[in-house]
Amino acid sequence: MSALSSKGYTRAIVIVSIAIPAAVAFIILVPQAKIDFGFNTRMLPLLHAVLNSSTAILLIASLYFVKSGQFRAHRTANWIAVVLSTIFLVSYVIYHASNPSTKFGDINHDGVLSDEEKGQAGWMRYLYYFILSSHIILSAIIIPFVLFTLQRAYQEKFDKHRKLAKITWPMWLYVAVTGVVVYLMISPYY
Repeated sequence: MSALSSKGYTRAIVIVSIAIPAAVAFIILVPQAKIDFGFNTRMLPLLHAVLNSSTAILLIASLYFVKSGQFRAHRTANWIAVVLSTIFLVSYVIYHASNPSTKFGDINHDGVLSDEEKGQAGWMRYLYYFILSSHIILSAIIIPFVLFTLQRAYQEKFDKHRKLAKITWPMWLYVAVTGVVVYLMISPYY
């Protein structure tokens, strides 16, 4: 692979790594009219949990495969995890573009947390927001890590791939697992 095409990959990874979190933040933070996609998007958070669970399982399998020298299975598991993560991202954007944000503790589903609802949620609300915050921050940070780790493997720079994967793998696994935890914690309030 030429240095020029390597620079092109790096530039593309940087652009994608900035554009995705910026677009997601815009959709969630900027108030706008919600989009009607022509189907019920309220079931998408369950799909997100399934995709995150599957990604976590694939990441664990990927580690097993690489440790046991099954490099083709390792590569396949990682590519499927990337595809599932991409499907998750598209689905996540669709969900948040078509539904108001759900508040943890909003028992009556009116979009406002009363003092009574905050009291009932108690310390679990703080735990939820801690897990959610770490999940969101790392989900933005993980994008370039995954892409650069894949690039190193594609370029057959396996020493650099391994070195970067030691950082990428636990971070990606944490994002996948906490995605499921966040869903389980917020699902009573959907």
